[in-house]
Amino acid sequence: MIEISLSFTGGLSDDHEIDLYDGAQALVGFQRSLAITTHLILNGEVITQAPKLKGATILSRPPEDGSWKTTAVIATTIFTLGTAPKDTPIGHLISSAYDYVVSESLGFHVDYDKSLGQQIEEHRRANPDSLVPALRETQFDSVIEKCETALRDLHRPIVFSETAHQGRIIERRGSTEKPIGPPLDWNTWGYIAHTHQTDTPQIFEGWVSSYNMNTFKGRIYINKEGRPIPFQLSEEVRGVVSVGLITSSLTMNARQRLIDTGKRYFSAFRNETSNGRLKSLLILRISDSIDTL
Repeated sequence: MIEISLSFTGGLSDDHEIDLYDGAQALVGFQRSLAITTHLILNGEVITQAPKLKGATILSRPPEDGSWKTTAVIATTIFTLGTAPKDTPIGHLISSAYDYVVSESLGFHVDYDKSLGQQIEEHRRANPDSLVPALRETQFDSVIEKCETALRDLHRPIVFSETAHQGRIIERRGSTEKPIGPPLDWNTWGYIAHTHQTDTPQIFEGWVSSYNMNTFKGRIYINKEGRPIPFQLSEEVRGVVSVGLITSSLTMNARQRLIDTGKRYFSAFRNETSNGRLKSLLILRISDSIDTL
């Protein structure tokens, strides 16, 4: 069993009031993002509708007196709510996965291989009979995409009615509390809600760290950014040669990170936040040599 709460502070929320519509939409977004993330951990597939959650139930605790706070209780169906232990390996994975999804969605990069990916592998090795499937970074990229609207809605009391100034998502384990993702505020809203594509393409170089052949989306590690950047191949570069350059870079980078033979050069449009921070790339051309780009 996992307990994760959503709370707001500042403005009218300090007087235990909040705009009803914005509060309701925030709760829908909270439940939807929890359900989509939980379903992936338990079933290894990405759903688009929260009611399709299988293997777990998400319930709500009564609101706490003196605050605008709602606590969601996620209980996997192998337990009933009254008997579910509060500290389980699967519970840890679900909360870590939700932290990863929220953080990445709001512009705070988390190294998948060194954090959540490693946790999942260690869990599967230590628990051979576990129902948790092998999961790829690209699957979480899909979850992040599906949760974008839901996580925008978490900001409604802050940016629409302005009946709150800040939101927090907190996991509770016994007497300890752990933040999930960054605080919700105007800065995180600016990252998730606004995307601008540059008028002219730019040249990038990097190494492919993940790729989904079904969606033509993935991530490429760019030294200048110091992190993997999400990308999508445009229609013009979805042929065998271009995709081969992507997958060969991924293979070589998996064998030995950041070697020259795995480096690729791209011409791409930047998708940026309103203040110019790079969110993703739309790739127009790709080559294994800057001279032939």
